[in-house]
Amino acid sequence: MSARSKHEIGTRTASASVSLTRRQRDILEFFAAYRRDQGISPTLEEIAVSLGVNKVTIFGHVAELERKGVLVRAARGISRGLQLAASEPEPAGSRSSTTIAVLGRIAAGRPIEAIEDAEELDLADLLPPGRECYALRVKGDSMIEDGIRDGDVVLIERRVEAKNGETVVAVLADEECTLKRFYREKNRIRLQPSNAALKPMYVTSVEIRGVVVGVIRRY
Repeated sequence: MSARSKHEIGTRTASASVSLTRRQRDILEFFAAYRRDQGISPTLEEIAVSLGVNKVTIFGHVAELERKGVLVRAARGISRGLQLAASEPEPAGSRSSTTIAVLGRIAAGRPIEAIEDAEELDLADLLPPGRECYALRVKGDSMIEDGIRDGDVVLIERRVEAKNGETVVAVLADEECTLKRFYREKNRIRLQPSNAALKPMYVTSVEIRGVVVGVIRRY
């Protein structure tokens, strides 16, 4: 069976038990084709451009597809984190409690769009007990003076608040992500790189998606 046929069957299976509009079916067909051709999920912007509608319209349809259980999201804030619910099933109980997902890449230089990357790590001895964690692969060198290098995997405790000086996953107003030390100042927030060659970023608000609790390096 061809890759195209498998994705088309997966799409039909996902939508067989729910009522979908014509536009929602168009979105699913594009979604499956993009996953087949590119190996990653499309962004909402890419879906909108392909179908010739605005991003707000696509956002509404995708939200409804999530509600209906046809699309599922790996994590909030990951622009390529959507998946077809029936196209890549995972056997119940197949993941151990010490296996966490590498959800994508995080910028340690200038902000970049997070990219889904299907990968898992068994971290039984590294995870802080009783905390919800995930992992991101670092791209860039803005945190090298903290021992975080390009290509490293950082372990993130999922939190929405941080103390001054903690290294955080920060989501900016344009939904791009960056890895920086967090400092709350009088009328602004400073996102400080750990690289003397780079300047800090200043913002009035930022969304915290987690705090770094560990680093893994492959030599």
